[in-house]
This record gives sequence, C-alpha cells and structure tokens, in this order.
Amino acid sequence: MSELGFWGFERPDGSVGIRNHVAILAVMDNVNGVVKHLAQLVKGTLPIPVWYGRGQFGADDVLYRRTQVGLAANPNIAAVLVISLERVSAEKVAAAIAESGKPVEHISVQDIGGSVEALAAGIRKLIPMVEAASAERAKFVPLSKLVLGVECGGTDTTSGIAANPALGYVADQVVASGGTVYLSETSEWMGAEQVLVKRAKTEAISAEIWAAVRRIEDSAVARGVDIRGANPVPDNIRGGITTIEEKSLGAIIKGGTTEIQGVLDYATPAEGKGLYVMDTAAPAAESMTGLAAGGAQIILFSTGQMNIMGNLIAPTVKVTGNPRTAERLRDNVDVDVSPMLQGETLEVAGRRLLEFTLSVASGRYTKAEILGEEDIAISRIEPTV
Repeated sequence: MSELGFWGFERPDGSVGIRNHVAILAVMDNVNGVVKHLAQLVKGTLPIPVWYGRGQFGADDVLYRRTQVGLAANPNIAAVLVISLERVSAEKVAAAIAESGKPVEHISVQDIGGSVEALAAGIRKLIPMVEAASAERAKFVPLSKLVLGVECGGTDTTSGIAANPALGYVADQVVASGGTVYLSETSEWMGAEQVLVKRAKTEAISAEIWAAVRRIEDSAVARGVDIRGANPVPDNIRGGITTIEEKSLGAIIKGGTTEIQGVLDYATPAEGKGLYVMDTAAPAAESMTGLAAGGAQIILFSTGQMNIMGNLIAPTVKVTGNPRTAERLRDNVDVDVSPMLQGETLEVAGRRLLEFTLSVASGRYTKAEILGEEDIAISRIEPTV
C-alpha cells in the first residue's frame, strides 16, 4: 500500500475536512422550516435542523450549545449560516463557531422581518459561501489528519468476532499513523470496563473510565432500570448474544488495542492524538452526534443485524460480519467482512476496510449518504422547562 492518506480540504484551524459542506444551522427548532427551505433553494448546502433549543438551563444548555457549535465547527463544514428566531442566540452561536476560523453568517428571523425576508437574506448570504466552497480543491494529506469515530448497532454474534475486530484493525492503523480515534457508548463498556482501565495511560484516566460507567449505572438504577439485567437487549439476544460481558468485550475491540489517552465529555474534541473514549449514550443517533461534534470526520459503524442510520455531518461506513445481512440488506452495507467467518484473516479484512475508509475520506459516498439516511440527535439530561 502506498503512503497512507486521503484527499481533503484544509481548514484555518489546521484540521482537514473530507466533505466541503456549506451548513445551514438551526439554533432552535422553531426555525427548522426556514433552514430546510433554504437548503432546497440553494444547491450545495447542508441543512442541520434541531429539536429543542429553548427552555434548557444549566448542564443541558451547556451540552446543547457545545454540541451545536461542535457540529458546525466539524472539519467537514466549509462555512456556516446560523439561523435563529432572535438575535441574541444567533450572535452567540455564530461567534462560537467563528473561533474555528471558518466563514460564518447569521440571521434572526424576528429581526429581519419574518420567514420570507429570512429566505431572501439567507440566499444572498449563501451564494458567496457556496461559490467559495465549490472553488476549493482537495489536497492529499497524511492519515495523521484523520479523526475516526467507531460505532456499533444491531449487534449479533458476528459483530464481536468479525466486524468489530476489523474496525479495531483500522483504528490501530490510524493511531499508528499519528491520527485520532474515538470509542463511545459508555454503557457498552459495562462488563468490560476492567479491560479498558488496564489500557489507560494514567491512573487518573482509569479512574475516569470507572466513574463514567458507574455514573451510567447509578443513573439507570435511580430510574428503576438494571442495565446489567436488561442488557443485552432483545435484538442482541435474537442475534445470539448471551451476556452483557460478551456484548461489551465484542464492542470495545472496535476501538483497537492501543493505549487510551483520555476520557472525553460528550461532543468534546480531543486535544491530542491517539485513542480516546467519549462518554456518550448508547443509541446510535446520539452517540454519533457526539462523535461528529467532537470533530470526527468519518465514522465506521459495525452492524450485525443492520442499523441503517448514518450521521449527517460525518460520513458513516456500515460494516457487517453477518453473511445473511450482507446479502439481504446489501443496499445498506458498505463493507462485508463476513469472509472472516470462513477463514479470511483479520489483516486481509482490516486492510480492505482501511482502503474503503480512505476512499470515503477522499470523496466516495457511503450508502447512508446516497440514500439520505442521515440524522443527528443531541443528548439531553433533564426535561425542558
């Protein structure tokens, strides 16, 4: 294999995007209509509608805004138009995004005169943004510029013995090349947390891993749920998973085998290189949103029985080790590593997946992108006030 790298778009902050979207970001859900209409009117734009955005306080408000700004600041975004109902929030979010160095404009629907005026003004602001983004040309950059997120869903017995090890192979190659990898889904560490803590760079990081798992379990118990008794969930059991330890040991290997450099809060970028664990909820939409808001340009998603969802910002590669899924749901599968069940080595399967990952990083579309099966969901802590 030639020098490991990909073709991407350099950003002012030194990061590299694998897509060159001009994003239209809704600050709150009551302007989603304007955001969606603008994306229909202006070619080359990516709408980012949201749910909620008002009546959130304390930790929820911090989490929500950090995630929004992180999504817009993701390297895959070339420029951003921020849309809000009123001026204060529009200016606040736009100013935070501008710290990444990328072009940002904002519109307040109330102050500009309503939906129709917002559409007109939005089109005029978006035209030069799209022109500039379309004029950029990708450059070949080393693999050290990649931030990779790893995810799993629809887990079955093939996940832990084929798909997840293949993801882990790619993760190790990215780290070895000087890149960054995020392993998320905190409840998926439960039952295997003792393995993760042994790989932590410091005792403090080990303590943070223990604390993250304990916090998830205590929160569930406080609401009358026994995660260790309820996990694996019914679709996992249907796929042949018998215990939470079996599921978690299979899940953590998708992050590879290298030393853990730190524990990241949800939607928080790493400050260094190597493997990090991100404290996120397990559902794919929320977890992948946290990964993308933390700066992941691409996500590898292993799925035994198939979860079709991709992330709106970070192209999502669906990988299966189940030969029945590879055939029956082939329209959703990007990479089939089920030959591992018949003797294909981890290195051969892993290199196939790495080559596909680099092709996606260089512009190839994933099935989720082609089919438009992409979304985001920002995690929440408390009800809206």
